[in-house]
Amino acid sequence: MTAPATPDRILADSADRNLAAAVERGFIYSPNNDRVELRQGLHVHAGSFLWEGSALVTGWHSHDVHQIEYAVGGAVEVETAAGHHLLPPHQAAWIPAGLRHQARMSPSVKTISVMFDPELMPDAGRRARILAVSPLLREMVIHSLRWPVDRTDNDEVAARFFRAMCDVIRESMEHETPLSLPVSDDPLVANAMAYTRENLAVVTVTDVSRAIAVSERTLRRMFQDSVGMSWRTYVFNARMHRAMALLASPGQTIQETAAAVGFENLSAFTRAFTQFAGQTPSAFRRGASMPAPVGVGAG
Repeated sequence: MTAPATPDRILADSADRNLAAAVERGFIYSPNNDRVELRQGLHVHAGSFLWEGSALVTGWHSHDVHQIEYAVGGAVEVETAAGHHLLPPHQAAWIPAGLRHQARMSPSVKTISVMFDPELMPDAGRRARILAVSPLLREMVIHSLRWPVDRTDNDEVAARFFRAMCDVIRESMEHETPLSLPVSDDPLVANAMAYTRENLAVVTVTDVSRAIAVSERTLRRMFQDSVGMSWRTYVFNARMHRAMALLASPGQTIQETAAAVGFENLSAFTRAFTQFAGQTPSAFRRGASMPAPVGVGAG
């Protein structure tokens, strides 16, 4: 008798299969590839896709299916027109069909996308949601790798499984846990935000104001008027988001993380991170390196 595949074996097999397919089918996006079709031939009702690899920025795109994105290891940042969302361990992004978004994968990330035909979730809404991932939902996400989104057959076992998974996701939608940065329609503020995020190790308000050619006073006023938040608060939140993403990456030390987000003093970084995240950097890193165990039912 053949032993059943373990979750780790499922992840490994899916990664090997999907890495080559990602490039061939356009899963790694380009500026000329805005709407990405992941299903081939027969349009299956639901299926999964595993990405495992180095750092990646997908570029802006959309799908004709609903998507739940969950990082099994590492961290993922998802950006939509409404916000810049961080997905640390135990959280997932729900992205409805047709919503333009882009994702930033941290180094050594392992992330699973599960796709659903809109007919399975007609009440999904039109906005992205950040969901807490229960042990039950996490195990279902991993189990879904048995049915890749590019397969060519619909079977009743898969259909029943994905219908049940939709029910679990609906319950999770009642308990959103957003961890996001604001976005702005003002081009100058949007440029200031981008410059800030790209230079978190050394950025100052003077640097940003020079980069977008406005005075510091004007920059502060524009930030407050556009997003109801000061630039100082924005850069602090951005640093904490980046720190969480880095700490979720294998091999990243707390000292390296502190320096990467602009803290020369480790004690100051620890105090700031604990204030923001509700736990110390070392506790967060331990949780990120030991995801919720597979096989534990919801209690």
